[in-house]
Amino acid sequence: MTDAPNLLGDYVRARRELVTPEQVGIPVSGVRRVPGLRREEVAMLAGISADYYLRLEQGRDRNPSVQVLESLARVLRLDDAATAYLLRLGADKPRRHRRRRRRETVPPGIAKLVATLPLPALVEGRYFDVLAANALATALSPRLVAGANRLRALFLDPAEQALHPDWESAAGGMVAGFRESVGTDIDDPRFIELVGELCLASPRFSRLWARHDVEACEGAPKHIDHPQVGGLWLNRERLGIDGTAGQTLVIYHPDPGTDSAEKLLLLASAAQTPAVS
Repeated sequence: MTDAPNLLGDYVRARRELVTPEQVGIPVSGVRRVPGLRREEVAMLAGISADYYLRLEQGRDRNPSVQVLESLARVLRLDDAATAYLLRLGADKPRRHRRRRRRETVPPGIAKLVATLPLPALVEGRYFDVLAANALATALSPRLVAGANRLRALFLDPAEQALHPDWESAAGGMVAGFRESVGTDIDDPRFIELVGELCLASPRFSRLWARHDVEACEGAPKHIDHPQVGGLWLNRERLGIDGTAGQTLVIYHPDPGTDSAEKLLLLASAAQTPAVS
């Protein structure tokens, strides 16, 4: 038995507990003592032995074939992003030494681009740290400033939570996107520090993290309830930055001619107006 984290076993166990027998066509009779599917039910549906599946969950076998992983993904009703994550877990090899904390540096050209864009823009690290942000992004949310962390703000700052009318959905999506972004790279001190802090400080984060949801970090419409201008609907685009270890350029933009576009112009004007001392 290795001392390395049992990422694959933890993941399939968490996902197994979220699939009901009815979803996979298993008739239910009597009282079931476990949430979701039993181990032997997953094994039967995936076409593998119950003993082999048990070894996978317990971490006694860490080298399943792609075919086995794809069968498990089908039984556990994983989408494409979650299936890709499962395959990465199965291919991952444990590291022998914990790495030193890596400093994330924004490429100079990207930093200049963010500063000059006439839209809210920021650079986000793979652990959702804000590495750079322009004035309009900060006007959209004071937590969008270099040195802040998107997860910490969303789960621990009531003012940030108030910006999101659909906070429950936003919180779940961000945690799932965070797990997809991190993947198997869990020995980085920054990851350990952040997840440990949030699990202790936020019961909601702890519950969501235990679900092992995975979601691709993609562009999506965002509803923001801003204290100065009211509700805005903005399109959020996420663009990977070449030559970096997972940095992302995030840009918010409204549909032209909409009420949200006018409100964003008001915010931009306020952000450019010098404060009166």
